[in-house]
Amino acid sequence: MKTIRWGIVGAGGIARRFAEACKNTPGASLEAIASRTEEKAAKFARELGIARSFGSYEAMAAWDGIDAAYIATPHATHGPFAILFMNHGKAVLSEKPATVNQNELQKMLDSAKENKVFFMEAMWARLTPGTIKLLELVESGAIGEVKGIQAAFCYDMSDEPDHHAFNPVYGGGSLLDVGCYCLSFASWLTDSPVEDICAQAELGVTGVDVHCCVLIKYQSGAIASLTSAMLLQKPGDGYVFGDKGYIKTTDRFYAPQEFTVFAEGKEPVVYKCPFLGNGFEEQILETNRCLREGKLESDLIPHAQSMKIMGQMDEIRKKIGVKYPLDVY
Repeated sequence: MKTIRWGIVGAGGIARRFAEACKNTPGASLEAIASRTEEKAAKFARELGIARSFGSYEAMAAWDGIDAAYIATPHATHGPFAILFMNHGKAVLSEKPATVNQNELQKMLDSAKENKVFFMEAMWARLTPGTIKLLELVESGAIGEVKGIQAAFCYDMSDEPDHHAFNPVYGGGSLLDVGCYCLSFASWLTDSPVEDICAQAELGVTGVDVHCCVLIKYQSGAIASLTSAMLLQKPGDGYVFGDKGYIKTTDRFYAPQEFTVFAEGKEPVVYKCPFLGNGFEEQILETNRCLREGKLESDLIPHAQSMKIMGQMDEIRKKIGVKYPLDVY
């Protein structure tokens, strides 16, 4: 089995989680880390046991010691950095959301096509054992036809006012930061086209949404009620309601490690589906598999899926009045 050599772009918290997962993934080798300064990159490399560090992204992109790059910088920088690495022939796994709007995502997909390299959004939750099992049960008809979806991803970051998630320059706001999980979860559960989207939000002092509530009506009749927030805590469990029962997740709805199926006429059944590690291993395995098979996109997280969710977020932001410098409308 060919070992896939990885490099990480950015040295923040999410990069650390990826580094730990990469070291725990068979067939993957974490070769390098790049940051804005050599000092920061070297410190990260020492702490995580990575052989090479680069004080510029350009230097690592030009290096022939990696096959794939994981983009772990703020949302609005994903596009330029992904294109930089793809222009050097590297496969790219771009942290979710892939970028900040459909226009930027199209540039990234165009670069992937022109350079004939693999590109995937790092929507890791789609690949975890719990999500896969939950979707299998829904598709098997265990709760009948999906009629309702309920999910909330809300947390309190009031003690981090300088975090990039509050900065519109970086594509801040709860919708892009964590609402993308809610939208993705709903889309996995029904392939029916969207009929209408309604949204309301509280905007913070920086102009980004700190609390956003979305209702999506699908042509099938199903309705999704989705909430994201950065200054408000709400339970993170989720529900999938069918006309013959429902499913309740015990922990995070978007990547559940435990959930219960309540089917009509049957005793509740609990499913426990732990991660392989910290939850990021599965997306590394999927990328590696695709690269070994010569694929340019994943069947489970295809380009069209990323574009669909990005389009929904563009529409919602127009409705709630959040605009970024990179927006073209």
